Amino acid sequence: MAKRSGAKRPEPALVKAQILLDRAHFSPGAIDGRDGDNLRGALAAFASANGLKAETEIAPDLADTLQATSRDPVLTEYTVTEADAAGPFVEKIPAKMEEQADLDALGYTSPREMLAERFHMAPDLLGALNPDADFGKAGTVILVAAVKPLETGKATTEEKAAKKQAQEASKTESGKRDSSERESNKDTGKATDTKGSNAQAVDPEARDAKDVTRIEVDKESRAVRAFDRDGKLVAFYPASIGSEEKPAPSGEAKVEGVAYAPTYTYNPKYQFAGVKAKTKFTISPGPNNPVGVVWIDLSIPSYGIHGTPEPEKVGKTESHGCIRLTNWDARDLANRVSRGAQVVFKDE
Repeated sequence: MAKRSGAKRPEPALVKAQILLDRAHFSPGAIDGRDGDNLRGALAAFASANGLKAETEIAPDLADTLQATSRDPVLTEYTVTEADAAGPFVEKIPAKMEEQADLDALGYTSPREMLAERFHMAPDLLGALNPDADFGKAGTVILVAAVKPLETGKATTEEKAAKKQAQEASKTESGKRDSSERESNKDTGKATDTKGSNAQAVDPEARDAKDVTRIEVDKESRAVRAFDRDGKLVAFYPASIGSEEKPAPSGEAKVEGVAYAPTYTYNPKYQFAGVKAKTKFTISPGPNNPVGVVWIDLSIPSYGIHGTPEPEKVGKTESHGCIRLTNWDARDLANRVSRGAQVVFKDE
């Protein structure tokens, strides 16, 4: 992989690196083929997780390790469907939250925006790869990032199947632990309580391929790191974390649950700048909802990890106190975390 020149035009080497990082769950944010803090953070995290020096440049050993994660092409063709072209689309998303509450849905404003986000891309890169394409015409063949397409609605059939498989695996593991404990307790005569930890091992509402047991929210580096039960770093996401108006919390919390395609209810006690409403109001679901396509609820009231209507601003702007990820990263994390997972807020 070539070194970065710092140019504003999308660089093929950086597009490739970003797509490989995205597929490895070390997100560079919106794939745009450009250098930046989000890409550098993802490179450093990936290097560290793979036993390499945490560099932000694409050194040969890092390039080789990254390439080894997948031999599949980084770009693929996609044909615009009738459903894609039909939308429905929203003519304009009002800037004021109170006016957003008047919309029936917070959908995409154009096929270009929809397709860019579906494939984790910045709209400018989608346009650069397909300069003459009519994104709103069914049958149009376009070039996109070869990543798992973003789902914006409720849990998909695939996700539900993975959830069921994980539940069965968890039940099997719990049964083995129970059997082992009973054998161990035969010698001591102690009674075994099979409730408690075993009962909490499965979250029937949010169970999927649930390998994430601890989430670290790093305020200084504006990043979220996910770890498995062995303490291994398995995912990295750039994030917008709090603001002076509403700082992110400190200390620890727990994941309470996951809501897909959530509504957003504004409470006047939040006192957000520019919001003058004196009573509560609710904004309908959609990818342009203030919390995006998924909400990971935390045990600290009114705080969560969620998506965003502006993926290109993640890691570069502040949030209303919560932890804001791109919609596809929030969905990825939501599919991998269970109720009860530890969330640690890192201040330094």
